[in-house]
Amino acid sequence: MANKRTLKRAIHSICEDLFAEAIAVSLYGTKGQQGNAEALLFSILKVEDEFIRRTSHPEPGLSAKAYFDDLKENFKVQVSEIIDQLNG
Repeated sequence: MANKRTLKRAIHSICEDLFAEAIAVSLYGTKGQQGNAEALLFSILKVEDEFIRRTSHPEPGLSAKAYFDDLKENFKVQVSEIIDQLNG
């Protein structure tokens, strides 16, 4: 990522797509999926907020490259978990 603004936009875009997918599941999914969708919507908003905040305020004492590499990896893990829950 070139800068924080680009990273924030990418996080927002990914979370926006996940949110739209969760809405679709809540409307058109099975009964079990519909009950789970509300929790997923809250989870997606929470993940977006957390990672935007972490992007804005990096931890002191770590190199910027190491911090943002770790942030991106943690975001990928969180997104993968949400996708697995949407598909399940």
